[in-house]
Amino acid sequence: MIGRSLKAACFVAGLLLASCGGGNQQSQEQRTAIRQPLFATEHTIIDRRSSNNAAVDEPTTTIRHRNEARNAYFGDLHVHTKYSFDAYAFGTLASPSDAYRFAKGEAIKHPAGFDLQLREPLDFYGVTDHGFFMGVSPVAADTTSDFSKYPFSKVLHDLNAPDNMDRWSILDRMRSFAVARAIAAAIVDGTLDPEEPLAITRSAWADSIDAADEHNDPGNFTTFVAYEYSITAEDNGSLHRNVIFKNSDRVPEVPFSRMHSLNVEDLWDWMDTLREAGVESLAIPHNANKSNGHMFKLEDWAGDPFDDDYAVQRIRNEPLVEITQIKGTSETHPALSTRDEWADFELVSTRGVGMGAPVASKPEGSYVRQALRQGMALEARGITNPFAFGFIGSSDTHTGTSQNDEANFISKLGVLSAEADLRGSVPVGFLEGLMIGIIPGQSVAEVDGENYLGSQTTEFGASGLAAVWAEENTRESIYAALRRKETFATSGPRMRLRFFAGYGLPDDLLETTGGVARAYALGVTMGADLAPDPDGTGRPPRFALWAQADANSAPLQRLQIIKGWIDATGETHEAVIDVACAGGAEINPTTNRCPDNGATVNLSDCSYSAKTGSSELRVLWTDPNFNANERAFYYARVLENPTCRWNTWDAIRAGTQPRSDLAATLQERAWSSPIQYVPNTGADANSTPVRR
Repeated sequence: MIGRSLKAACFVAGLLLASCGGGNQQSQEQRTAIRQPLFATEHTIIDRRSSNNAAVDEPTTTIRHRNEARNAYFGDLHVHTKYSFDAYAFGTLASPSDAYRFAKGEAIKHPAGFDLQLREPLDFYGVTDHGFFMGVSPVAADTTSDFSKYPFSKVLHDLNAPDNMDRWSILDRMRSFAVARAIAAAIVDGTLDPEEPLAITRSAWADSIDAADEHNDPGNFTTFVAYEYSITAEDNGSLHRNVIFKNSDRVPEVPFSRMHSLNVEDLWDWMDTLREAGVESLAIPHNANKSNGHMFKLEDWAGDPFDDDYAVQRIRNEPLVEITQIKGTSETHPALSTRDEWADFELVSTRGVGMGAPVASKPEGSYVRQALRQGMALEARGITNPFAFGFIGSSDTHTGTSQNDEANFISKLGVLSAEADLRGSVPVGFLEGLMIGIIPGQSVAEVDGENYLGSQTTEFGASGLAAVWAEENTRESIYAALRRKETFATSGPRMRLRFFAGYGLPDDLLETTGGVARAYALGVTMGADLAPDPDGTGRPPRFALWAQADANSAPLQRLQIIKGWIDATGETHEAVIDVACAGGAEINPTTNRCPDNGATVNLSDCSYSAKTGSSELRVLWTDPNFNANERAFYYARVLENPTCRWNTWDAIRAGTQPRSDLAATLQERAWSSPIQYVPNTGADANSTPVRR
């Protein structure tokens, strides 16, 4: 108790010092330094085959469970470990190897000291530590290293010592975020040789690659060499991407980061140059919801309107987008989709601005469905569609551990979200609330007569997963699925979702064995383009949809089609259409909605009506408003019955009432990648979309 009180007193003293100018204040020079190139672009490739590294070789034996009709595999391609500067600041000590052990089903330690373990292993995983100053924080914290002797490293000394892994270390952890800016400023003013942090990054990057190879197990578990390219607009709009490499036999020596360029077009140039040398990769944008309109704006980096060269390069390098993760869902927003009753799902519609409180992120240009519509409009003007992407989910965990279970969600901030009151789901003590609430960017809200931490963590969610349809669980097969966009996203549960379109899909497709093989033979699947019917009659295609519930989650409630199209005047539209209902209920032909199936949740113990809903939904559907001359996209969305959100689980375990201003329940869901209908008339006849 004395130790805790002493730490609290020191915490308050530190706050007073910081408020009086005694803290680690960021200079204008530091803020400027982090926004300019510090390293020259490198294209050096490491040929790992020359070292006879067996781990990078293709398997020589036949893979078990190969399925030409393709299996669903679930994974996470957005995972941070101790090599990410922010994850280390949160207390994370897990290595890339630890992260892969977790994904394979082993228990590993949370920064706060308790065990974390998945209910069932994942099929694939990609550690995506931030590329800029990768691995620098642990080295700066190690007082035996030469790098630790620099003044800017001091704040990291003992940051993650065992006796500092608690909530009272928050001030130290916030101060540590200035280290990256201080390093950049030291490089700019010449007091630090840029080769020093680069050498550390090369070492951390090599360790990440080695860990991926060590844990890659063709046929059983797949790893990907990967990292995150993290840039922001001037207004702090998020423009981050995860870069995924096809294999590890030949890889860049240094990941291209914001220290090389803040212009994402330079990232694509780097990827293209490596591709010409035989190093294949793709980039996946994420958190478009927090981009303040920048992610899908119709201008290039210089502020000029798109041209075709820009569009072709973008879709070649970015065939996918991360539609959901811990920091919110980027499908759509109620302000953009006013007729979609489910458009408000797990929204985090703010962006960070320095150490201050988050501010609103502009919906326009920040959400995927609107981007799909804008892509069609660009095609109508003769420009290749840069937004014809597929969908995945992932977590963005910063503890090495995928966080996709509402019942066991501990958020992403390490020791700073390890307990329920820190996540804002149960009341916080008065003294603790007072002390934490006066930190810049933190707040305390009074709800139901109780004090709660009001930070953005209340908006974070237990999401999501990347899913692919692939022949086998290998790098080659899963990467090919990512490339062709035969992918779907889930908000966490392992629902399975199939989606096909074609003109010759028979009436009995869903009722006979071999239906999937016939669908592949007679049509196209999610992520593909659909041409007009070759018979020239303009007849509509048929869409085949299958959805299967996760056996460890709630039954399914409804299966939907999301349609977008552009009319002859160039105006784009969208519609949400229920196509299959739980229990075989009839769809209202006027509203295109299933009736309420009466599913309920008991908020005292989070039990739900397991017999209400369906374990499977499937349907053959034809668009009654199909126009063969109108460009359109279609994607499938399946919704579960309501279940408890993580904050309700927290309240139940704490013996408190759920916080009334937070959603008590949610409807988990999955989204297929779109099928793009591309007519051969009008402007489209002269501008065939490039899908590379």
